[in-house]
Amino acid sequence: MYSRREKSLMRKNFWTMFGQYMRPVLNANDEEVNWLNYKTGARHIYFRLDATEEYASVAIELRHPETSRQEFYFEKFKRLERLFHQTMGEGWNWQLHTTDEDGKHVSRIRSHLNNVNVCNNNDWPAMISFLKPRVIALDQFWNLVKEEFEA
Repeated sequence: MYSRREKSLMRKNFWTMFGQYMRPVLNANDEEVNWLNYKTGARHIYFRLDATEEYASVAIELRHPETSRQEFYFEKFKRLERLFHQTMGEGWNWQLHTTDEDGKHVSRIRSHLNNVNVCNNNDWPAMISFLKPRVIALDQFWNLVKEEFEA
């Protein structure tokens, strides 16, 4: 359907547009933030936004190379699950020790929207409407709990 180059360009255009759309949105501390490359300040804990030809997703990824440390962080998040659920306003999928697209072991807390295509401009409003409130809520949650993970 689309060449690899066309797909790459469409993904780039989507993320450029999303970044511009989010630029005026301040974080929970009323500071400017790069929403596409969010810095958690905690090693091996990342916030990931993804958009493919099948879905859009927002995730917390635990990428510590030692699976026991991933499990430790995951359990910390589990203890905060009630606050997480209240802040996010919905349940997310919790995956301990899964594999990413590169075959690396990660643990994830993730929400996704199926049946959207980053290569279809008509799907972009739905994808943005999905991603924006979740990444903002994730920032609010992180602002409340980050000290637990920075130590």
